[in-house]
Amino acid sequence: MNKRTLAILMSAMLASPTLHAEEAGPDYVGNEIVVTSSRVRQPKKELTSNITIITKDEIRQSSASDLSELLAEKNLGHIQKYPGTSTSVGIRGFRTETHGNDLMGKVLVLLDGRRAGTGNLAKIMTANVERIEIIRGPAAVQYGSAAIGGVINVITAKGSGTPSASIEQKLGGNDFSMTEATVQGKTGRFDYSGSLSKADAGSYKTAKGVTYQNTGYRDQKMASLNAGYEIADGQRIGMIVHAFDVDKAGSPSYLNSPDLDAYTVQSNHSVDFKYDGATSSRNVSWMARYFTGQDRYRYVDPSSGYQSKNVIDQRGAQAQVSWQPGALRLTTGFDWLKYELNSTLKPSWASYENPAGFVLGKYGLFDERLILTAGVRYDDYHVNMKPSEGTSRSKDNFAHQAGVAWQATDALKLRGSFAEGFRMPSERELAGNITSWGSTYIGNPDLKPESSDTCEVGMDLAWKGLNASLTWFSNDYTDMIQTKAIAASTYTYRNIGSATLSGIEAELSKVLALDGSAWTFEPCAGYTYLLQYRDNVTGDDLLFTPQWNASTGLKVHDGRGFSGAFNLAYTGKTLVQNYETGSGEVVPKGGFAVADLSVSKKFPFSGKEVKGPGITISAEINNLFDRDYQYVKGYPMPGRTFVFGLKADI
Repeated sequence: MNKRTLAILMSAMLASPTLHAEEAGPDYVGNEIVVTSSRVRQPKKELTSNITIITKDEIRQSSASDLSELLAEKNLGHIQKYPGTSTSVGIRGFRTETHGNDLMGKVLVLLDGRRAGTGNLAKIMTANVERIEIIRGPAAVQYGSAAIGGVINVITAKGSGTPSASIEQKLGGNDFSMTEATVQGKTGRFDYSGSLSKADAGSYKTAKGVTYQNTGYRDQKMASLNAGYEIADGQRIGMIVHAFDVDKAGSPSYLNSPDLDAYTVQSNHSVDFKYDGATSSRNVSWMARYFTGQDRYRYVDPSSGYQSKNVIDQRGAQAQVSWQPGALRLTTGFDWLKYELNSTLKPSWASYENPAGFVLGKYGLFDERLILTAGVRYDDYHVNMKPSEGTSRSKDNFAHQAGVAWQATDALKLRGSFAEGFRMPSERELAGNITSWGSTYIGNPDLKPESSDTCEVGMDLAWKGLNASLTWFSNDYTDMIQTKAIAASTYTYRNIGSATLSGIEAELSKVLALDGSAWTFEPCAGYTYLLQYRDNVTGDDLLFTPQWNASTGLKVHDGRGFSGAFNLAYTGKTLVQNYETGSGEVVPKGGFAVADLSVSKKFPFSGKEVKGPGITISAEINNLFDRDYQYVKGYPMPGRTFVFGLKADI
């Protein structure tokens, strides 16, 4: 599928003579509340940068079972998806880190506003999620290291209304099976919302009909719980729990072919204790949080007897106060983070400690139609290593940002911003003295953090059910840390790399309804095109960075329990290193399109109230057109797959 074909398809979906625009409730979609941009609740219309929100309804209608599959549908950037349970995502040419410390990534994943402790999106469930907020571009002032390309904030749901529960069973191709139970509600001042699932899958067939062995997983369990108690009006104490475990996930490797019995054992657990409060006038609000968690990864290759293990323990705290007497809002706070690494690889032990302080400001002029924002953050960063593998080092960093948003009309907002991002050096880059596989790697205490300066301008439009955004951005990425030989089999690290990235991002959706009918239709489309993605040292295009990505879809409701969703995601041609042959040479990997379709019908017990108790029957077709495609060269994805579900709401 070429660009012209995709553009025609998008246009056709957005223009139908038999439909009329459904009147939107608020004049501006920005009346939705978000938390990621300024760490406080505010309308989207006040934001000065490009934000994408994936709503609860979108998540429910998607065929995705975890965050990795959901973002692959949205196709915001480059997806690195392997068989089993390992996926990273790219935004504006930067990616999450799927292995080890998430400080090493360049896109940051958050759970309810704090670091998830992993960049592997397959470890995060979506069943108990209220919404997902995605900042496109740096957010270092809010969240620190790794927030260069963007931030993905997964916000769990809070219970409300009459207590309810559900249980669902799904069965599908390639021996897929998943059982999921949910519960939510509010009793007095106590609210709760939780989900628990267990899934298994076997080896899958590709579109060519070839069974790709060792790609299934066994006993994958995911859980999420958000519970809280309102101790007084505007005062809530709460606990949030996230858990992921997989006993055995296939890990096929072309490097060891035909050895296909390797597997991984993975887990990610965390618990948060949080207190939110505000004065009766809401002029002053505050938040305090403590969280702890652990991320475990074990790789086993029975044929060779090789095993490796990586365990990261995480602890952290956040505290902040916001003061808003009128048009001015000031937010100041303190973050503290500590990671401890234990591994069978080198370094075998290391600790990271990162205290930070920040100040964020917003000022509204002309009856809040002109919004000015600014912020600054200071991070102090300490690493410690075993004396036999390194030493102790410290590094610090200042980050700044500023933005402006002008509500030109009730429907149109213009915006612009400048923001800095950074990635702190890792323990081995800064303080290591490690000999591994016959080579010695010596840390460099003079390393500077990798840094980026991003400018963007854009517009958001919300008018009679039509929502659109258009953004241009330019990123100057400097002080890239790269390995440099200083003697035979001896290497160190230097700030010698830089890159330039620029591009455009567009999103479009429209809510439509048939005349005199309860049927509603919502076509949507998203598009990212990189105008420039150049390595300034070599002059070549950056690897693993497609020039363009696009997605389009259609959501349908009949108002009486039926819903359907069609999604088409296209990834453009990408330059990659060919590890499949072991050469590592740079080769092009062709573009591909993947379509998914899901439908469901609820039969309420009452016969009238669709939102109450009832039975829901669902069906999904993933890779609808049975395309042969690969996110990562050498790892083909499943062919057309059918999944059927039965859900009981009580």
